[in-house]
Amino acid sequence: MFDLIDTLFERQNLENDQLKSLIECKDNSIQEEYLFKQADKKRKQIYGTDIYIRGLIEISNYCKNNCLYCGIRCSNLNVERYRLSQKNILDCVSYGYSLGFRTFVMQGGEDLHFSDKEICEIVSKIKKSYPDCAVTLSIGEKNKQTYQDFFNAGADRYLLRHETATEEHYTKLHPSAMKLEKRKQCLFDLKEIGFQVGSGFMVGSPFQTTENIIADLRFLQELQPDMIGIGPFIPHIDTPFKDKTQGDLHKTLRLVAILRLMFPYSLIPSTTALGSIAENGRELGLQVGANVVMPNLSPTDVRKLYNLYNNKAFVGKEAVEGLEELKNQVNSLGYKIVVSRGDAKRNDK
Repeated sequence: MFDLIDTLFERQNLENDQLKSLIECKDNSIQEEYLFKQADKKRKQIYGTDIYIRGLIEISNYCKNNCLYCGIRCSNLNVERYRLSQKNILDCVSYGYSLGFRTFVMQGGEDLHFSDKEICEIVSKIKKSYPDCAVTLSIGEKNKQTYQDFFNAGADRYLLRHETATEEHYTKLHPSAMKLEKRKQCLFDLKEIGFQVGSGFMVGSPFQTTENIIADLRFLQELQPDMIGIGPFIPHIDTPFKDKTQGDLHKTLRLVAILRLMFPYSLIPSTTALGSIAENGRELGLQVGANVVMPNLSPTDVRKLYNLYNNKAFVGKEAVEGLEELKNQVNSLGYKIVVSRGDAKRNDK
């Protein structure tokens, strides 16, 4: 297996059966340890020891969709709903800027209350006040013209996880009104417009097979995103998947490492979900190839309400109030948090 890892390190690709053996590698084995070591080496070749921070602003937990895995699905009547005002959002940005953030991620459910015009206004105001910053949107599926309007307003990046690239699997995770083909088309529209695009998938979602994960990797090869976000599936008590098994920490870490070797120039976050299933989950992610963290900048009174899954971490190192603690933790691992937009590097430069 060591030769497979070396081949992936050098060529950024393997055959399906070879990828399968890496994904299913035994936890805590010397092979897994070598995979992690090589992923960290590759990250350092491209990005050094820099860790980029993004200020996460969760603008709304209203959502028109009814995804079977998500705690803010529209049919969940137990959610206390909220949405931030323009002033709330701009205040979060101002505070984040003073702390050294130079990228802000506006994330939310597909909330029909926010008009496309209002999103454009917010983006424009942020860019006018903080021209040295990047604005990332993560607000779901839109038509191409709307994405173009967001881009014209100054948005730099767009995050839209495909969740699973296999049609049969997608239908088991989403209501019939949602289509994988549309999700994929949105991602290609975003790329064509000129956004830095992020996608990704859950690890260990219900009914997922290793073959599904390999299909995800192949789709990402087709898309060639600037950012790839993955995290373990974590069930939510108010969803049809409340009794499903949580995604596995080691498998998620192996996939972060595999993604770093397959996509050496991509930005890969160590996600909140990793930090939610293991106390040191986010630190482990950074040690196996991830190079982005996204502390929560949302107003403290709404963070617990953006509850996509059970026991979501939103305090301590997962929050902006724990930024100094996070910096110290990152430094102790041999990396450093930098004040930067943190754009993806391209292999054609």
